[in-house]
Amino acid sequence: MEARDDVRGGKEAPGSREVRISSRSRYGLRAMVELSKTHGKGPVSARTISDREGIPMSYLEHLLGKLREAGLIKSVRGPGGGFELARTPGDISLLSIISALDGPVVLCDCFEESSMKLPCNRLDSCLARVLWEKLSDRIEEVLETTTLAHVV
Repeated sequence: MEARDDVRGGKEAPGSREVRISSRSRYGLRAMVELSKTHGKGPVSARTISDREGIPMSYLEHLLGKLREAGLIKSVRGPGGGFELARTPGDISLLSIISALDGPVVLCDCFEESSMKLPCNRLDSCLARVLWEKLSDRIEEVLETTTLAHVV
């Protein structure tokens, strides 16, 4: 079996069967878990999160900005300032974090017709679409019902 081009422009390994979560979501979840561990103990600096989780500082600052805009975290200015959860860990679903960082969770672009770069000519006749929709729904259900409290 020969290597195929993957969506990132590189080569996909033969036999590769991956569905991937973006680095934005992975790093964002790690930052949110770190904030969950210290919930109620005051703000945590971005530098502390970066050091503990091994997330590049500039990338982390971008992610924290998106999470703040989504109302999932709040920032505290001044000495001893930093970031803290805007709600309790039990009130923040993994879906809300991933959606804030990456938008809707879908396996195929055809589910989000408005976001499609090229219209799918099989949209109405694709037999696999029902399967992909069901699978996407189940993934979304798991992410919606799993909170930071479950992870920590």
